[in-house]
Amino acid sequence: MIEERVVQVLDGLGVPYELMQIDPAFADTAACCEKYGLPLESAGNTIVVASKKEPRKFGACVVKATTRLDVNHAVRALLGTSKVSFATAAETMALTGMMIGGVTVFALPSDLPIYVDDKLMERDWVILGSGSRSSKIKISPEVFRRIPNVIVVPGLALAIPR
Repeated sequence: MIEERVVQVLDGLGVPYELMQIDPAFADTAACCEKYGLPLESAGNTIVVASKKEPRKFGACVVKATTRLDVNHAVRALLGTSKVSFATAAETMALTGMMIGGVTVFALPSDLPIYVDDKLMERDWVILGSGSRSSKIKISPEVFRRIPNVIVVPGLALAIPR
């Protein structure tokens, strides 16, 4: 089960964390934060992206829930491709074994590059997916520095226009 793999990875990284059980109906970030009284500022979304051209290149990006991923500039440059889009739910499941709403950076394939927006590193703690839609992980963003294929990227995400 994916959640068990995620917990094994977390335990191996040596950063204290809290596995919070949630109602899967509230797995989407905004709904989860509202229902459980969590600050949206501290929530991180893990988004799988893909190049549009063959051979397809994939990457995972983690950004604050209050920002939007800069797919057209930052991600395109990181993947070294001319066009990038969000991976479909089916592609995400095939690549990660996780459903949208539960995708996490823990237990991703070891050859998948992971890009983390530097703004997440400013938080005392972050809420991340757990691999499942029935729980979330509360953890220090310091954990990103312990995952081998993570690159912290300034400007990976943009402010959402108000």
